Formats: sequence, structure tokens, C-alpha cells
Amino acid sequence: MSANSSSETIEIAKVVNLDYNDLVNDVDLTDKIAEAYGPEGLGLLTVSNVPNVLEYRQAILPLAYKFANLPEEVKNKYVHEQSNFSFGWSHGKEKFNGKTDVFKGSYYANPEVDVPVEDKETQEKYPFYCTPNIWPREDLPEMETAFKNMGQLVVAVGLLVAKQCDRYVQKHCPTCAPNMLYNTISESKNTKSRLLYYYPRSDEDAKEEEVESDDGWCGLHLDHGSLTGLTAAMYFRDGKIVENDDPKAGLYIKGRRGNYIKAGYKPDQLAYQIGESAQIQSGGLLQATPHLVRGPRTPGIGRATLANFMQPKHSDKMDIPPGKTAKDCNVKHFEEGMTFHEFSEKKFSEYY
Repeated sequence: MSANSSSETIEIAKVVNLDYNDLVNDVDLTDKIAEAYGPEGLGLLTVSNVPNVLEYRQAILPLAYKFANLPEEVKNKYVHEQSNFSFGWSHGKEKFNGKTDVFKGSYYANPEVDVPVEDKETQEKYPFYCTPNIWPREDLPEMETAFKNMGQLVVAVGLLVAKQCDRYVQKHCPTCAPNMLYNTISESKNTKSRLLYYYPRSDEDAKEEEVESDDGWCGLHLDHGSLTGLTAAMYFRDGKIVENDDPKAGLYIKGRRGNYIKAGYKPDQLAYQIGESAQIQSGGLLQATPHLVRGPRTPGIGRATLANFMQPKHSDKMDIPPGKTAKDCNVKHFEEGMTFHEFSEKKFSEYY
């Protein structure tokens, strides 16, 4: 049903929530992982009671608005075309459904290490993941520390979630490598955080938006990494933090029946969803989460969030469990024997 319709009914998800203290104490949460990420699951869960979430979120998300509204000549200093805009500032480079996405601006960096690989030749060969971080130290010096604090926290909690996912996968696929997801994330230096600012839509754009068109503020897609961690969004009008006054705006997941389900979570929670790499390496047990972002119909409202993509090393082979096939994994572009870099290149070709 169209977003214009006053009778539109939005299905609200019942999101599985994990308590941070249970994760730290290694309580067996397999049943909750199955509920969230299993065949009938939403593909997303939240974690509550995480220390410092509100403080770090308040420090970083307003900077998304600030950077996105700097003069173009300033922002262009931080554009890195050689990495296919995968480090520094990116705006108007992605395509969804064949259309250039001009509504979203992104700032990319590795929150864990500034220089993932010292070797210059490797940096040039694998620029998507091995480029050194680019920070706006002259124009927005506070961004670096705030970005790293939030990103590192999301990864630390993500590792605890990964341990629970591994428990679930081992139970249902004994041939899968033990600690597959945890080891993939913990041993990789390719973590990428993306500070996102969704620019306000005009009145005309807001009225035309339709969820069922597989389009929105950020078109329907799958993340290609292993596990994605998300902060709750923050909304802005003219630089001031405001409440989201449109209950139909936010993150949507395309359910197993093809229906769209709104996945809401609180400012003091982190959310985690599955990426295609985990789907491959679990033999299809963990299903990547198809999702999109729908903007408020209220003109003049912008949105900020931070997404953290925990993923394999660029050189890692995308191994599938013994006894499973690429068909079981059911991931577009994937071929047995691919490295993560090779798989990523195929994925990027869809969007750039």
C-alpha cells in the first residue's frame, strides 16, 4: 500500500532482545538466536544494557549532520575515489534499482585500526579494505575519537553475539568450522564503520515514497559482510535533534513471506543483522537480512546512524561447510573458491 494512504497498516516487528550481561557471562542463548536468525526469524536482534551506548551515540551522530552540511569543497577533500569511495566521504555514488542515490551521504573508516596493512602494494591492490583511514582532522577534529569509540563498542558486543551464533550453527551443522563467525570477525582487520546521514526529502519526494516498491531512503539490499551492528537513528531539523514524528519511518526488513516489517529499537540498544558472508560460511543456516530505510514523510527532517560491518579479511577464502554446496548457501554472485575480496568486487558492481 502506498505511503500516501492514511489507511496503510504497518507491521511492527517483535524484535528478539539479548541482555548484555547474559552475553558477557556466556549464558547459552541458542534458542533466542534461533528465534532471531533461524528460518522463520526476522534476521535482526537487539542488545540492551550495553555500557556507554547513549554517551557514544550522542557524541557521534550529530557529527553526521555537521559533516554532511559542510561546504562541498571541504567535503571533497575527504573523497577517496581509488577505494571506490569506500574510505572517507561518499555522496551520490551508489545506485539502487538503477537510480543514483543522492539522499544518503556516508563517511567510511575502520574503527579498529588506522592502517590495516602497512604494505603499500597491498593497499593499492586491495583499496576497498586496506586503505589507511582518512580523518577530517582540520575541519571536524572531534569526529575521529567519537567514531572510534562507537565503532569499537559495536564490534566488541558483536563478537559476543557472534559466539552465540556459532553455538547455534554448530548445533545444526556439526561440519561447520567451530567458532566460525567469532574467528572471522576477531581475526579480521577489515571492519568498516559507516557514519550515515540521510538528507531531508522535499515535500514531493516524501509524498511519492512507497515501501512496497522495494525502494525508500535507502533501497532494499543485503549487506555482504558477516555481521552488521547498528545504532538507533537520530533525527535532525536544521541541525537540531528532533523526534521522529512519522511512525512509519525507519528501518524495514523484508520478511520471509515478502512482507515489509518495521524493526524498531531504542536509543540505548544496539541492533545486529546477518550479512551474506555469514550465510555462505554457515551453509545457509544464518540468512542475510534484506532491509531498507524509509524516510519520514515530513519534509525537512534528516536522519543519522552508524552502521558497522564486521567481515572477513580481504584474502580469506569464503569456505562453505563440508557437505554443503553453493546452492545451499543461495547467495547471488558467490562461487566456490572465491576470496572475500573477489566476492566484494562482484557485490560492489551492483551499486557503483
